[in-house]
Amino acid sequence: KLKYPVGKFMFPESTTAEQRAAWIESIRKLPGELEAMTESWNVGQWKTPDRPEGWTAHQLVHHIADSHMNCFIRFKLGLTEDNPTIKPYDQGAWAEMKDVSALPAAVSLQIINGVHQRLVHVLKNMSDDDYKRTIFHPEMNKVIGLDKMLALYGWHSDHHYMHLKNLKKSREW
Repeated sequence: KLKYPVGKFMFPESTTAEQRAAWIESIRKLPGELEAMTESWNVGQWKTPDRPEGWTAHQLVHHIADSHMNCFIRFKLGLTEDNPTIKPYDQGAWAEMKDVSALPAAVSLQIINGVHQRLVHVLKNMSDDDYKRTIFHPEMNKVIGLDKMLALYGWHSDHHYMHLKNLKKSREW
């Protein structure tokens, strides 16, 4: 429950317009929820891991920015190219880089806000046929429909929000 507070992600077999709308809403509301939850956090709170062996709150917010920048690019590639191969990245290594350790989480909160505004605009303007377009994920060795990618990033938004919400609750901040 600590590692997967909203459950492990599983690609849905199919999607509906209603599900897509709910996942878009999860993505749309994440920046405001993160900012509201963390606006008064001090340095010590930001340095607190979300669980034993987990990332700090600081690293989590930078990770969300990194991941969702990649998400935005993956959607743009999927909409403009025929089944493009996306570039995986080492999330753990990225979370240990100097930009993460040196820069405040506020920098990534701004990135999340801007990327999500653009991403939500793209997602809301996609047709049913657009959601059938695909990308190839070489790390998974799998062709993934953009509707399934939306499910993944809707889950990802809820997943990390709950990590931080559970941390705040467990520490009684």
